[in-house]
Amino acid sequence: MKKVYYFILFLLINFGGLAIGNWFMGDGSTSDWYIRLNKAPWTPPGWVFGVVWSFIMLCFSWYLAELFHNRASRFLWLLYGFQFVLNVSWNWIFFKQQMVTYSLIGITLLTLVILYYFITFRNDRLKYAKYLLLPYLAWLCIATSLNAYIVFNN
Repeated sequence: MKKVYYFILFLLINFGGLAIGNWFMGDGSTSDWYIRLNKAPWTPPGWVFGVVWSFIMLCFSWYLAELFHNRASRFLWLLYGFQFVLNVSWNWIFFKQQMVTYSLIGITLLTLVILYYFITFRNDRLKYAKYLLLPYLAWLCIATSLNAYIVFNN
């Protein structure tokens, strides 16, 4: 039952984070600034982002439920809070502030945090749950490459 509680809690927080990030972004993805950017040729259509992030947050919430059910600690809450801030603030830094270099630093840190989860928490009880992080890691690699392309080609 505790695992279900954690799953629901993280679903609410993670999807709330997506909503906050979207609010921070405002009309950023349709702004003249973004439209005029020299974007990477592999930039997916806008609708893909919502679908992918929804799937990622579902998997991440499940992973977190497993992790916190087995190892809830102050450190984990702080790590999760750091990840949450990095994830939510990227939209504001990139779209609202148009600070593409700082957003690249932020998304790189976010990728490292998720990689830390994947590498560090892999004991017997979590050895399969860690694979729920693969969609997040894959997408962060794509998103980081998109951000880096803008930094180095504009």
